Amino acid sequence: MNAITRRLVLAGLALAAAPTIASAQTAAPTASIVVASTTSTQDSGLFEHLLPLFTAKTGIAVKVVAQGTGQALDTGRRGDADVVFVHARAAEEKFLSEGFAKARKPVMYNDFVLVGPKSDPAGVGGTKDIAAALTTIQAKKAPFVSRGDKSGTHMAELALWKTAGIDLATARGDWYREIGQGMGATLNTASAMNGYALADRGTWLGFKNRGDLVVSVEGDKRLFNQYGVMAVNPEKFPHVKAKEAQVFVDWLTSAEGQKAIADYKIGGQQLFFPNADQPGA
Repeated sequence: MNAITRRLVLAGLALAAAPTIASAQTAAPTASIVVASTTSTQDSGLFEHLLPLFTAKTGIAVKVVAQGTGQALDTGRRGDADVVFVHARAAEEKFLSEGFAKARKPVMYNDFVLVGPKSDPAGVGGTKDIAAALTTIQAKKAPFVSRGDKSGTHMAELALWKTAGIDLATARGDWYREIGQGMGATLNTASAMNGYALADRGTWLGFKNRGDLVVSVEGDKRLFNQYGVMAVNPEKFPHVKAKEAQVFVDWLTSAEGQKAIADYKIGGQQLFFPNADQPGA
């Protein structure tokens, strides 16, 4: 076989192998799981970044049910999800104590921010004391928009009002609007009303329709926002995909998953900070 003939044969073999290689790279996932998760992980674009990496690594497709944390945990309680990935520590521990998961693992953190109009009717812009800012907003009856949906952000907001010594049962009025919707709708409503709202930083950075909203208060340690992940207990629900769910949990908390979380940025800003190895997180 001369050199020219040899090259032609090798080229033909390469062309014949190409469809097989392409097919392997684009093969359909071999398994799937349902993850009930807070809206912030979805609305921030984090899942759009993470899930293709996870599926490529494991062959497991992920369907996300994006809800407020309270709703996501209830989805897990019904056995309608294989994994819950949320951000409300007390509610997560209750889920554990009820036996709906065997373990909780920390994944990442960011923080909450108080956003409000540039005009700053309450005069709290640029401050760092969230309790003082909420006290001022209530005293001046400046518009405040609450998610009101039992989400992790809503739970955090209620805890912050309590920290400020304000009983919403008696203090609330027309200035406080509870809409029972997600973070995007809450920010849209706050923008339309020239009002304030509590937002997780990840969703805020990914939110495009800000109008005149800006960050008014940030940097208070009480605005810390931790995320945890739990595989739903197969002893409660034998139909859940326990093996695949654990693969997802293990990947999120592995060095590879943690790096993928750290690598996700918008406009050069990191949205979430991995801390799976941090004791007590």
